Amino acid sequence: MHTLHVELGERSYPIYIGRDLLTDSELLCQHLPGSQLVIVSNETIAPLYLDRLRAALGPRELVTEVILADGEQYKTMATLNEILDRVMSDRHNRSTTLLALGGGVVGDITGFAAACYQRGVNYVQVPTTLLSQVDSSVGGKTAVNHPQGKNMIGAFHQPRAVFIDINTLQSLPAREFAAGLAEVIKYGLICDAPFYRWLQAHMPKLLAREEAALAEAIERSCACKAEVVAADEREGGLRAILNLGHTFGHAIETAQGYGSWLHGEAVATGMLLAMEMSARRGWIAREEVADFRQLLQTVQLPVAPPADMTADQFLDLMGRDKKVLDGTLRLILLRDIGEAAIVADASEAELTTLLEDALQTA
Repeated sequence: MHTLHVELGERSYPIYIGRDLLTDSELLCQHLPGSQLVIVSNETIAPLYLDRLRAALGPRELVTEVILADGEQYKTMATLNEILDRVMSDRHNRSTTLLALGGGVVGDITGFAAACYQRGVNYVQVPTTLLSQVDSSVGGKTAVNHPQGKNMIGAFHQPRAVFIDINTLQSLPAREFAAGLAEVIKYGLICDAPFYRWLQAHMPKLLAREEAALAEAIERSCACKAEVVAADEREGGLRAILNLGHTFGHAIETAQGYGSWLHGEAVATGMLLAMEMSARRGWIAREEVADFRQLLQTVQLPVAPPADMTADQFLDLMGRDKKVLDGTLRLILLRDIGEAAIVADASEAELTTLLEDALQTA
């Protein structure tokens, strides 16, 4: 087992990465104080892992299990209320802990419920997908979606701990595994060029889900995110680099309907657009864009936006992004592999040409 720490003063917490953590009773119970617990999972993950996790947690005065429908389309205020209704009806007090067992949707919505209930109670993350293990479970961003924009309603609320059991990745469908690899690749692009080169060389092992390669990829991804979050917890500046490709990607997700494109698929296409824009500015070599496109194709991730979108639709949705400040759209581009930059000088003409060219290949 490897342990990382997100250093946030009194809100600091550990990230545990290893095998069989779902059944490590001693470790789990260290971070689940009190006699009350709410376990939130979904109808896909609960049948696989809930019983063994529940057994490891031992007897408690009050345990509530909330099983949600599975899918990004259920990351809504209605689902949030479903959790809160159960917590309220079972009379959980401020000492309760919410535990998220599942992917990014479960983690985000459980964290938001914990942030809201009695103005904030403890929660822990037990992410079961690659994407949630390296991204959404770390950093304290919690939210639900709105029809007009992804993750627009939420709160910053840090977990007490994150338990990453790499065994859960063996049951992950191939499409979701590939979507998670998009976020892994992102970390190399924004802050760790040697890791990006390592990923290019070791992608066959990762696609074969070899344990040692997976553990290293997850640890290096989480280390990058932990460092960025520690420096900028509430995305006042540096933390925005974690959104490479996300402004384009969120526009795709919103336009297509949540769940049609997986988050990692949309981000992969968004990162390719960001790299193309970086190359057009002369910041990175065109060969890097071609190599990245090939890497996405190897992972079987999309390399073109949806054919039914327009540049105007992209621009409208991107204009509603959380990274718009005082009417100015901020984008994350690359000055070099491993060096991200926050830019606020992208003109409508530059973006329109970029998007129209990309849509011609869709």
